[in-house]
Amino acid sequence: MMQFSHSRLGLREIACLGDTESVPDSCTCGAKLPPDARFCHKCAKPQFDEPVEETPEPVAPPTAAFAAQAPAIGEINFRNSVAVRVAFLAAGISSLLISLPMPMYVAAMWMFLWLFSAGFVAVFLYRRRTGDPVGLRGGARLGWITGIFCFAIATVFFTISVITISRQGGLGEFYRQQLSIKGPPDENVRQFFEILEHPTGLATVLLLSVFFLFILFTLLPTLGGMLGSKVLDRE
Repeated sequence: MMQFSHSRLGLREIACLGDTESVPDSCTCGAKLPPDARFCHKCAKPQFDEPVEETPEPVAPPTAAFAAQAPAIGEINFRNSVAVRVAFLAAGISSLLISLPMPMYVAAMWMFLWLFSAGFVAVFLYRRRTGDPVGLRGGARLGWITGIFCFAIATVFFTISVITISRQGGLGEFYRQQLSIKGPPDENVRQFFEILEHPTGLATVLLLSVFFLFILFTLLPTLGGMLGSKVLDRE
């Protein structure tokens, strides 16, 4: 009889260990267990293993992935390749039109017009290329970059002209030929010719000319870029 009870207890123990989802009536230590007991109140032995819930890995939304791949619009400066390209193109068009031969009294106004228009054209090309508004500050920067390219191109032509004039008799002789059409030079003009005869005076005149060109060739395109941003952004 004792052997039968032990064998019966062994079978119940095997059944309890094999079925982890159901709560046994008694623990292996012999204590009676209440319904749905997770632990034995006598020996604190767990009666079944709770299933481990696997938490799914978070999936990134498609909008976040698209935003990471979308290229950001850069600020208008020399590191913005689009701004540099359109500024160089506008400066090239403006310099080509300025270099057209025309009378002396028309050439100055023609140059001012196309220097101002160069900044406007640069803003137009940038908005057409990117489709984004430029803003007043961006228009000023884009016009200034265009003016830098205009000044660089003008400096190249100015240097070539000075070298050519120097080989033909110097700047003094060149200005004498230009001013002799209007009659004999007065005292101020003669003093100017004397300055050009000395290397120090000639260098001073050239530096002042380059400085004046820099101010003129950067200021007018900057104003044109600001006007272009105001007009084109309204559209």
